[in-house]
Amino acid sequence: MAISVTVTESPVYVTVDETNNNVTLNQSDNPITITTSTDIITAIALASDITYTETTTLPGGNVQDALADLADQFFRQASTPSGDNLAEGDLWYNTSSEELFVYRQVSGGYEWHTIASAGGSSPTSFTLDGGSF
Repeated sequence: MAISVTVTESPVYVTVDETNNNVTLNQSDNPITITTSTDIITAIALASDITYTETTTLPGGNVQDALADLADQFFRQASTPSGDNLAEGDLWYNTSSEELFVYRQVSGGYEWHTIASAGGSSPTSFTLDGGSF
């Protein structure tokens, strides 16, 4: 980790000790030592330590769990996504056919339906029936 120091007064001599996380600003009449801690930076950077409140699409919890929830809603791969984590409204971009699909309920079951296609010579998009509200 690099340590940067900006000094606006003079004369000042700066000593940086990265091993002990110390920065010393030596003025002839007033030496100042600043000790930094990478532990604070590490704790803040952990997504599992940052909490948030519930939204309409994500349950409350920590940022790491929210990222996992979001990853379960969007797929970018050549093979058709499957498994217990699929839910209505999930999106899948087929990297092989260059098509975008939405997972939606049809006739009592759920299926992937094309909503846009960039493949081939003429890209197309489709309109989905949103149902009744």
